[in-house]
Amino acid sequence: MSVQVLYTAQATAVGGREGQIESSDGVLKAKLAIPKEMGGPGGAATNPEQLFAAGYAACFEGAVRFVARQQGVKIESASVTARVGVGPRSAGGFGITADLAVTLTGMDRAVAQQLIETAHSDICPYSHATRGNVDVNVHLV
Repeated sequence: MSVQVLYTAQATAVGGREGQIESSDGVLKAKLAIPKEMGGPGGAATNPEQLFAAGYAACFEGAVRFVARQQGVKIESASVTARVGVGPRSAGGFGITADLAVTLTGMDRAVAQQLIETAHSDICPYSHATRGNVDVNVHLV
């Protein structure tokens, strides 16, 4: 499969989960900390799972809106809440899970369900990247 790249994001991490990240344009700059639930200090810093959740939520909502436009469906309002879990895998190492809770108002529930299914199966690059590697649950709220 080939991809016609339209945009390339670049970010650098220094110090791993206890360091910092910065995008090449300086727009994104954040301190990282291991969450308390994973034995770290937590606090006023982010972590890779929060960053992944934010990216997936934004990208998936964009994919839903794209599908709606293609199909001529008007969305009154939309939001996606992504929950990304991390922990040990039974096969060794660590893995992640993702749960996408989608809210779509102003339309029939069956139409909304079809929009999110198409966005997940055909459009969202995060869904393509995780397919077969990450347990992803997508559902209407």
